[in-house]
Amino acid sequence: MILRILTALALAFAVPVVAEAPLLTSHLRIHDPWVVADSDNQTYWLFSRNDPVVTGDKRLGIMAYASRDLAHWGKPRVVFTLPDGIWAKDGAWAPEVHRWKGRWHLLATFHNEGAAIARNGKRPTYRRTTLLAVSDRLDGPYRLVRGGAPIAPANDMTLDGTLHVDAAGKPWLVYAHEWMQTGTGTIEAIPLKDDLSSAGPPRLLFRADEANWVVGQKQPEGDTVHVTDGPELFRTKSGTLLMLWSSYGKDGYVQAQARSKSGTLAGPWEQLGPLVERDSGHGMMFRAFDGRLMMVVHRPFKRALAKFYEMRDAGDRVEVMREAVELDGEAYPTHGCPMGVQDAGC
Repeated sequence: MILRILTALALAFAVPVVAEAPLLTSHLRIHDPWVVADSDNQTYWLFSRNDPVVTGDKRLGIMAYASRDLAHWGKPRVVFTLPDGIWAKDGAWAPEVHRWKGRWHLLATFHNEGAAIARNGKRPTYRRTTLLAVSDRLDGPYRLVRGGAPIAPANDMTLDGTLHVDAAGKPWLVYAHEWMQTGTGTIEAIPLKDDLSSAGPPRLLFRADEANWVVGQKQPEGDTVHVTDGPELFRTKSGTLLMLWSSYGKDGYVQAQARSKSGTLAGPWEQLGPLVERDSGHGMMFRAFDGRLMMVVHRPFKRALAKFYEMRDAGDRVEVMREAVELDGEAYPTHGCPMGVQDAGC
C-alpha cells in the first residue's frame, strides 16, 4: 500500500512527457530563446514570451514548448503570468530558468513606460528590469517573489538578467544596463544572497564600445548609441569563463563572445568577436542528451525563429561547428554568404 501511494505521488509531481509533438522548430516564433534539458524526463523545454495567438491566453507572461528531439514540439503552455496590481505592465522578455537551492527560478525582463526613472541623456527613461519567480516544477506554475521588486537598482534601466554561480558557489545577477539610459550600453553584475535578492551594488564588467565589431546605432535624437544584450556565462572544460552577449555589427544583430582573463566575473574581459552574424543573437548554450554542446539563438531579429548550432568547447573559447539544419530546416535560408560573415554554416 505504501509503495502504491509513493508511486502515485511521484507520478503526480513528475513533469509530464511530450504526448504529441506536431510543431516543427521552423514553426516556432521565438525571441530570446532559453532551453532547459531535463535529463530526468529526457525532455527539452524551450521558454519564450507568451504569444496569445499560439496559447490562446492573453495574459502577459512566459510560455514553454516541450520536445524529445529539438525538432518536434508540443503545443506551448503558459508557465508564468504577471499578476495584477504590481508596477510592471509590459515586457516578459528574455526568460531564463535555473535550478537553485532545490527549486526552479525564472528570470524575465518587464517594464512600465509610465514609471519614469532618472534621465541621463536625450531620451525619457522608465523602469525596466529583471524580475524573479519560483516554482517547485520545471513546467511551473511560477510565482512572483517579493511582490515584483527589482533585483538591480530600481533607478537603473536594465534587462536580460542571467544567473551566474561562481567557483565559490556564490550567485550573481549579470545583466545589460540599457543604452536608452547610458548611451553606451554596459554589462554589469550584482552579488546576490541565497534568496537571489541583491547583496551589494552593481559592478561594471565591460562597455559595448570595447568590442571593435560593435557598430553604433544612430538615433532620432541625433546621437549614436551602442547596445548590450543577452549576457550568458559559460565555464569551459579548461575552466575559462566565457560570456555570450549580443549587439549590432555592420550586418545587423550579432552573437558574440568575451573571455575573462582572471577566470572570474571581475575580469578584465577581452572581446573575442562574433560567433554568428546574419542578424542572429541573444544566444544560450546547453548540453543535448547525447552530450553535444548546443547553442540556440533567434534569427532574424524581427519575426524571429529559433536557430540551433552545434558547438565545440575549445578550452579558451567556444566555436561554431555547424548549423543544425536537421533540427530547424535552416529557418532563415540565404543564397550565398554576405561579405565578412563568419558563420561556419554559411
